[in-house]
Amino acid sequence: MKRIDKLFTDRPEMGVRRMHQELIDSGNLLNIKRIRRLMRLMGLEAVYPKPNLSKPAEGHKIYPYLLRDVVVEFPNQVWSTDITYIPMANGFLYLCVIIDWFSRFVLSWRLSNTLLRGRPCDRFLH
Repeated sequence: MKRIDKLFTDRPEMGVRRMHQELIDSGNLLNIKRIRRLMRLMGLEAVYPKPNLSKPAEGHKIYPYLLRDVVVEFPNQVWSTDITYIPMANGFLYLCVIIDWFSRFVLSWRLSNTLLRGRPCDRFLH
């Protein structure tokens, strides 16, 4: 399972068949059904374009992009936030960053081992 996790982290587009081939090439003689079961157990699914994902749901409200015609001319005019998932041996760490668009300066950041509702970025604005 560690080898499957490492391969999947490096190349998340690999499905069961490609994973089987990679493991066979590296000398691990595993049955494809076992790899399929282990990937299902680990919750791994290949990343690939799914059909019709760009179609909005029925009745879904489309929010306007408020910064379309805004020219960022001075600091503290526009901020944004980003959450990055960092894979660790036993799960993930979550890095939340608030960035000033004009200076590209990192205003604040937090690391968290949980991604609960409202966390890890909720402490920035208090």
